[in-house]
Parts: sequence; C-alpha cells; structure tokens
Amino acid sequence: MKFLLDMGLGHSTVLFLREQGYDVVHLREQGLQRLPDEQIVSKAIREKRIILTHDLDFGRLVALSRAQIPSVITFRLNDMKPTNVNHYLEETLTRFTGDLEAGALISISEQVIRMRRLPIGR
Repeated sequence: MKFLLDMGLGHSTVLFLREQGYDVVHLREQGLQRLPDEQIVSKAIREKRIILTHDLDFGRLVALSRAQIPSVITFRLNDMKPTNVNHYLEETLTRFTGDLEAGALISISEQVIRMRRLPIGR
C-alpha cells in the first residue's frame, strides 16, 4: 500500500510507516502544504495512494464523487500525539488492509474504528 499524509499528521507517522516498508509521502516533503483538497484527492488517485488525514473534507469529497478510490483514513482522536496516531493506524492496517486496497473510508476515534466501502451510495 502507498500513503499520502495530509498536513495535520506528523513526520513521525511517515517514519513509522516507512519502517514497516510502506511507500509514504507527506505533502510538506513535496512542498505541497497549500495544495487544495480537490487536488490532493486527484494526486492520491494518480499515484494510487491512501490519504491519511484529520480533515473531514477528504472523506466527504470522495463519498460525493461516488468513486471507488482513493481510500481515506480520517483520524478523529482527542489525543493526536504521534504514538497514539501510530497505535490506531497499526490496528487499522491490520484489520482493514483488504478494504483499503479495494476502496474504503475509515474513521478512527478512541471509541471505535468505522469502515465504509467505496463507492458510497451505489
């Protein structure tokens, strides 16, 4: 799997994923911190990347497009410290690898991890 991290997630999550052998880019690494959300989604589609974010707009954009990709993992954690983010991310990747590869929206909170397959509404 390949990942694209939005600005709200730290470089330590990039390192965490790379240590596990994943192909990961962060918008800041590419000088794209001001790229509009729609263009970030287009970039993820072109590069076949899963978006990791805490911004609800990405899930909404993908759901409204009725597309099957890109998958989006949205963090809705009260504690966004990197160790906490990485803990929940590891659990999510273990449980939902197939869904993420096929196309899914995943929302992560301390209480629950919710997954919906894409496309939404078909």
